[in-house]
Amino acid sequence: MSLTDVAGVAGMGFVLLALVINVVYARIGLPMPTSGKNLEEVTDAFATLGKALRAPSTLAPAAWVLTTLFAAGLVSALWGEGAETAGWALVGFAGVLMQNATFTAVEALRFGLASAAARDRGSVAGLWALNNVLFGFNQAFLGIAVLGFTVAGAGAGFIAGWHVWLGYLSAGFLFASAAVTPYNAEGTGRLGLLGLVGWLGWAAWIVAYGVALLGA
Repeated sequence: MSLTDVAGVAGMGFVLLALVINVVYARIGLPMPTSGKNLEEVTDAFATLGKALRAPSTLAPAAWVLTTLFAAGLVSALWGEGAETAGWALVGFAGVLMQNATFTAVEALRFGLASAAARDRGSVAGLWALNNVLFGFNQAFLGIAVLGFTVAGAGAGFIAGWHVWLGYLSAGFLFASAAVTPYNAEGTGRLGLLGLVGWLGWAAWIVAYGVALLGA
């Protein structure tokens, strides 16, 4: 199996895995930065999570491996299409690596929040704000990944016109959501829909690129 085939499967596998993880997090009651819950509600929720965080978080490393393989396959497929295309592909690859690193911190902070809520409730406020800002600013790296690979794919004629516009729109929503992150440090902002639309567009964009890679 070629790298592009592996990348196509990895991209679609990542989207499926991300959906599963988020469904599990929703079922166990993990507070999200866009949930609109106040600090007291957030603290109570994290205090009751305890060991329930462990099982879904074991899937996170697999998700980062899949996104890295997906990005590497895109770089491989687009590399020979000229210096400008290769440059934009590297921009996309950098965005994927940065979002993986940032979300590692977000995952770790969730365990810190659960421990603080159970042992030192007064420290939850600072950790929660840090978690929310990292979560929000991470969308800029998602936007960079989408923008870089969309421009590269469009320049190489690798993706269809609708896929190009999906990429640009998704990147726009992600950048907009990242920009208003400082207004959601407490997790009670009302602009979370921007990030949700951008994330759903990003997920659909990955699936479409995965199909394109399998057909390459």
